[in-house]
This record gives sequence, structure tokens and C-alpha cells, in this order.
Amino acid sequence: MTPPTGTAPARPRAGAARPRRPVAARLLAVAVALCGLLLATAAPAQAHAVLTGSNPAQGTVVAHAPEQVTLSFSEGVAMGDDSVRVLDPHGTRVDRGKLRDLCSGETVKYGTGLPPGLPDGTYTVAWQAVSADSHPVSGAFTFSIGAPSATKAPLPQQEAGGGPVGALYGVARYLAYAGFVLLFGGAAFVLACRPAAAGVRSVQRLTVHGGWVLLTAATLALLLLRGPYTGSGDLADLTELDALRAVLPTKTGIALTARLLLLAGAALFVTLLFGAYERTRRAAAADGDGAAPGDAADRGPQGDAARARLRRLTAGLTAGGTLLALGTAATWSFAEHASTGLQPGLAVPVDLLHLLAVATWLGGLAALVVSLYWGPPVERAAVRRFSRLAFASVLTLVATGLYQSWRQVGTVPALTGTAYGQLLMLKAGLVLLLVGLAWISRRWTARLTDRAGTGTGDEAGPAEAGPAEAAGTVPVPGQAPAPERAAAPERAAADALPAPALRDAPDTGPGNPDPDPVRTTAPTPSTPETGTPDPVRAAQLARQRAALSTARVKRLRDADPQRLGLRRSVLAEAGVAVLVLAVTTVLTGTEPARTEAALQAAGAERSPDANQPQVLTIPFDTGGAHGKGTARIDLDPGRAGGGNQLRVRLSDPSGATMDVPEMKVSFTLSAQHLGPLPVTATHTGKGHWRADDVQLPVAGRWQLSLLVRTSDIDQVTETRNVKID
Repeated sequence: MTPPTGTAPARPRAGAARPRRPVAARLLAVAVALCGLLLATAAPAQAHAVLTGSNPAQGTVVAHAPEQVTLSFSEGVAMGDDSVRVLDPHGTRVDRGKLRDLCSGETVKYGTGLPPGLPDGTYTVAWQAVSADSHPVSGAFTFSIGAPSATKAPLPQQEAGGGPVGALYGVARYLAYAGFVLLFGGAAFVLACRPAAAGVRSVQRLTVHGGWVLLTAATLALLLLRGPYTGSGDLADLTELDALRAVLPTKTGIALTARLLLLAGAALFVTLLFGAYERTRRAAAADGDGAAPGDAADRGPQGDAARARLRRLTAGLTAGGTLLALGTAATWSFAEHASTGLQPGLAVPVDLLHLLAVATWLGGLAALVVSLYWGPPVERAAVRRFSRLAFASVLTLVATGLYQSWRQVGTVPALTGTAYGQLLMLKAGLVLLLVGLAWISRRWTARLTDRAGTGTGDEAGPAEAGPAEAAGTVPVPGQAPAPERAAAPERAAADALPAPALRDAPDTGPGNPDPDPVRTTAPTPSTPETGTPDPVRAAQLARQRAALSTARVKRLRDADPQRLGLRRSVLAEAGVAVLVLAVTTVLTGTEPARTEAALQAAGAERSPDANQPQVLTIPFDTGGAHGKGTARIDLDPGRAGGGNQLRVRLSDPSGATMDVPEMKVSFTLSAQHLGPLPVTATHTGKGHWRADDVQLPVAGRWQLSLLVRTSDIDQVTETRNVKID
């Protein structure tokens, strides 16, 4: 239906709801603020890899300097020559500076050599690595040679991946996800749901600026931040070329570089989508009166040729866009959680499907939002197409999400008792809320469809939009249409609305002249002297007509309560989608629940000191001259069976080592009627004894007996309990 010339803006009936742009802006602002709060309060990224052991172990005292320091991890890590540093009590680095790869089979072990003749004292081992799923891990521990001492060695002030660099890296990762969703989701909306949106300025800006530009900028930022993120944590290293060169050969560096190359292809893709594709679609629509590709109507040879070109372009862009989306999604799947852990061969393709479904649903949702708020009226058929596409995406998300949850969580206790599981439940709740809002949007869409079936003539497909939309003359904020085309958007808007939206339009017949004086036909202003048209006044009138036309289109569009309800429900979906992306970003940087639960279970099965060196300090007094002193006994690793090493150091009250004529150690397990089991210790130096391969047959609470004799008649026996696991 097209209103007659001179029709005044349609006024909504009394009580009709009016859309509030400030409400929409506030809703999005709250969603973005919550997203920022979530990212800002997120802990530094954790990962799969965990330090499972070291030699020397934490807190042990060795009689002589070891040849090397070794570290064992739960799974593969990436380390370099500076990843393990050994510092003496004065804070000076004393290791050889060359990493030793000691991995064998499933054992992940690295080490660094130490020079001979290191003096006694406490040494600090600081280490840093990058786990197989790209997240940095770090830690530090101490051991002593001869005897503990004070140390000035500086320890790391923050965890790997923390601090300002970690916060910036997290923000960049979120923006990269958002750019991916907007780029390929917006393109999917255009190709699969509403081809006419290729000529809508707001959709173009969303896909190009919010998608391609954002993803490219975020990827570059991640590449530059990667070095400080996994290394020093100092923003000053952001421009260090050496750090960038070190990042490029890594798995994450290769993935980010590949993403940039794919984005170069995506630039050509969006250029064709909003350039050649839109021109071809307009040509086909103009020749065929807006016929969509695949329509059976015969529009003539030229129309057939234009539609054939459009079909080829659509097929080519669909295939090319799908390949680009798959390749870009793979830069996450092959570099993060999916590539490690349980069933990586299946997890990677499942993760690819998950990412593509997220982009199709949430990116298409964003394109629908900007189309509803800042574009010509969206056709009912386009909304229906997106509704079906979103439903298929949700089904894919549910299937792939269930598998990923099982793979990364495994058990109900892991779901409720770990940070990853709690974040996953939060994400599931937000997704359920999003599905509920989508159901409301489907209800609004069904109402639009029902009205279309009553004969309003609004069931046309995306390519059957009015000439204004096909020609791209849609009024957008900040840009008025040309005066000679100002009436076209109005006609398109009126045609796209149901008949009730125009019931209140005033009559512009002879009895009711046009209330809009600007639109009343009038001669072109001219100068009194020459009678020639006044260009300044003509430009002013053109701007007024354009502004009135834009306001008229908006009022006609907002007069439809069904579309008003649809816009509000879709906007609420978009706000929740922002939070879903934020939680997803934090999840990808959190240690999976299955790994954390396994570590917790292993810790629950043994005491905190299980398989750790048992260190005992036992004062003694034999009662004779020089009979007072202290014995320090180290049992490493303190486990049932063989392979334990016993070290004893005796010192006088001043702390200096002291020798005695006799020192004996034995173990007794009264509950099992075992013992006493004597230990044959070798005197290795003044005040030092050592015994290798000490056998403690079973686990339990053993009693250690220490006998010290300082003269022929002066001796004492002290006992202590030792828990052996």
C-alpha cells in the first residue's frame, strides 16, 4: 500500500507504545559494563599444565650441589633457555642458561645444569612455561645445599598472564571473539536471510567496522601482547622485536599469523558482498520488479541473466565465506583447549562447529538488531528465515556444548566444585535466558506472519523489498537521502507495514489540505533580480524535505506494535549475548574442571606431605661436655617402598656442623609389628651422613629413632613420628 502524495506522518493511536532509543542505549550500556566487570575481575589465565615434581624438591637440603635441577609437568609445555632460572642466596643467577629436554614417552621433564662447587645456602628456582593450550604458567621453589640460609633472591611479583598485560590480553581476546561473530554472522544474515541488507548502511558498518576491522585490530594486539603476556609481563616489551620474533614460531604465533592472512581474504569477501553482490542484486530487482533469486516468474532475458549472475555470486560468496569462517575458527580450535586433553581428534571439529554456530546465531542477531533500529523496515520473510537459522544454530550449540562440557568437566562434583564448572553453569544459565528471549522473538515473528497471511501483501522475500531499499537509499543517522529520492523510503516503509499502521493517517483530500507546508508543491525559490533559482534556498528546502521524510519513515515504522515488540525482544537478546561472549572468553582462559578435579582428588587421597620430603628437626642433649646440638633429618621423597634417601646433619648450638663418634637411625611401625629397621648411613663429611635406597615396606605412621653418642658414656635416643604414604 502506498500513501497518496502529501500524506502527513502517521500518528500512532492513543496509548500506543513508542520506542525509546535511550532505553535501548541504557540496556546495551549495562550489558557492556557487566561484561567489562567480568573481564576485569577474572583471575589470571590458568591452564592444563601443572608442576608435578622437581629434583631437588621444594624445601629439601642436599649435602652437595646437584648436577642439574629438573622439573616435571602433568602434560606438554613449551619452554626456552630462560624458562628455568636458579638464583643463589644473593639473587645471582648460577645455572648454565641452557634448557635440557629430558622428556621421554609420556614423561614431560625439563632441566637446567648447575656448575660444580656451589657454596652452601638456600637457592631459588624460578620457572615459567606455556602450556599446550597456549596459556602461561609459572612458579618458584627453594632448596638448600648444606644448610638453609637467608636469601635475597627476588621472586616473581605476579602470576604469569596477570597484571596490566594480562588484563589487556583478555580484553583483546574478547574483542577478537566479538569481531569474529559480527563479521561472519553478519555476512550469513545477508546471504541466508536478507540479501537486501547488503545495501543497508547499518548492516555494512556492523559487518565491516564491527566485524572485520575489530577482529583485525584485536588479532594484531594479541600478536604484540603475546610476548609480554607469556614472558616479562611488562608493557614496555610491547615493541620489542625480539619478543615478537620469539612468538611467531610458537603454536599461538602461527595461529594468529594465519588469522591475519585469512582476514586479508575476508577483506575481499566483504568488498564483493557489499559491492558487486549488492549491485547485481539491485540490477536483478530493478529488472524483475524485485524478484528474488530462484523465483519462478519470467522477467525477460535481461532479468534472467542478472538473476543467473546473482545466483553464481551467492553460491561463490557462500562457499568462500564458509571456508574463511572455518579457517578463522580453526585458529582458536587448534591453539586452545580443544587441541589438548581428551579426544583432541574429535574435540577440534566439534569446537569448529560450536564457534560457527555461535557466530551464525549471535552475529545474525546483531545484524537483525541494527536492521530493526537503524534501517528500513525488515521484511517478515527475512525475520522468519533468521528465526529458522537461529533455531538450527541453537540445536548445534546444544549438541556440541554437551560434548565439550563432558570432555572438560566429566563429573558432577567437578561441575560444582571448580571455577571452570561454575563459569560453565553461569554460561548455561545465560544461554537458557537467551533461548527464552528468542522464543519471545519467535512469538512476535509469528504474529507478523499471521498478519501477512491476511492479505497485506507483505510476504515478499528479501529481494522483493521496495525500490528505496534495493537502491540503498535508506535514511541513516547523520546522512540524509537525496531530495529527488526522498519519497522512495517513505513508500517502501508504507508498503512494508500492515494496513492498520496507516489507519490514522490524515486525509489529504480537498477537504483536508496537506498539514506539511514544506511538502506542499511550490515553485522553486528564485532571486527577484534575475528570476533564476536560488541554490542556497533550494538546498535548505531539500534538507528540510529529507529530514521530514526520515522522520516520517520512522513514525510509520514505529506505528506497528508487532515490530516494536520484536525490536525490543531482539535488543534484549543482544544484551544477553554480550554477557555470553564475556563468560566464554573467561572460560577459555580457565583450567578445565576435569584437570582441576583430578588434582583435587589426588590431593585428597594423600596428606599434604605425601610423597614430599620429610624434614625433621630434633634437638638433643647427651648430658656431657659438648653434648647439646640439633639434628636435621631429610627423608626424600618419604614414600612407602624403596628409593628413599636419608640425610642427617648435626649442628652445635651456634649452628656450626659437629661430628660425633656415633649416629644411628632406625624406623619402627608398631601397628604392623615391623622394626626396628636400622638404616646404614655413610659419613660424608663433618656433621653429615647419608643413606640411599632406604626401604620402608608399607605406608603408615612410623617411629623414627635417632641415637647420638658424643663420648664413651654420653648418648641419647630421640624419637619422632613420620607419616609415610
